[in-house]
Amino acid sequence: MRTYLLRRCIYMLLILIGASLLIFFLYSLTPGDYVDNNLSLSEERKAELREIHGLNKPILERYVNWMANMFKGDFGYSLAQQRPVLDLFQDYIWNSFLLAVVSTFFTWFFAVVVGVLTAYKQYSLLDTLVMIGIFAAMSIPSFFIGLFLIKVFAVDLKILPPGGMITTGSRAAGLEYVAQVLHHMLLPVAVMVLLGVGSLTRYFRSNMLEVIRQDYVRTARAKGLKERTVLYRHALKNAMLPAITLIGFELPGLFGGSIIIEKIFNWPGIGQLYMQSFTVRDYPLLMGFTMFLAILTVVGTFISDILYHTSDPRVRL
Repeated sequence: MRTYLLRRCIYMLLILIGASLLIFFLYSLTPGDYVDNNLSLSEERKAELREIHGLNKPILERYVNWMANMFKGDFGYSLAQQRPVLDLFQDYIWNSFLLAVVSTFFTWFFAVVVGVLTAYKQYSLLDTLVMIGIFAAMSIPSFFIGLFLIKVFAVDLKILPPGGMITTGSRAAGLEYVAQVLHHMLLPVAVMVLLGVGSLTRYFRSNMLEVIRQDYVRTARAKGLKERTVLYRHALKNAMLPAITLIGFELPGLFGGSIIIEKIFNWPGIGQLYMQSFTVRDYPLLMGFTMFLAILTVVGTFISDILYHTSDPRVRL
């Protein structure tokens, strides 16, 4: 196990170095940046800003300085926001995390329950209706679902707010603040669950269909165990093993935000900030955030590998 962990850590380091090279040179070699596109700045001020932020140095030297600061926990300085990138992360990323963790919980809960039921009742009316609903939800764009729900629940019925995180001008605190946030979360969470539950339900359904045909499941039924025990204690436990690999992709999603959903519902998350930075070409923030997502992806994959390695005896052997 120690050798395996050491080898995985070396792979992680090499992958992150490769990702940093790709991220830095991709943004650095793109024509134009925040300083060039800011028409309100004079040529003297532009030259001064390039000198302050090191934008006039050779590209290799800039990469070495960027990586050296990254190892110190410095993800750069946003030119558009005039603040350190890490401070902006702390202001926006937890809003995205709150939205993502709630939607992820409900997505996995509904996907597991519906996936087990549809696999157990394969080719039934329930299975047919669920599959039709899944393909319909996967086919409709996220912006259409979001705008449709805003039209129905916010404009027509007026029972839910159309966007934002709290009521405009509100100075709520304590439980009142929590209630407002939960009230504003309902629509974006519903859209994210509808978009994510389809593919995940199909994944669990196919895994359950494969598992319930195994000999040990037939043996459990032959021993006279209750069908609920057979499904949830024997079949589901083994059907969930391949899902461990999905954890590596969930971690960056929890902190990466949803650009479209946050834009539609005006949710003050990191995804919307990322989109705004693209508009003004704030490359230091874009590079820092993209590198942050790369680190989360590598760490998430490492965690899923460790969990799979410890939970499946076949992998350990």
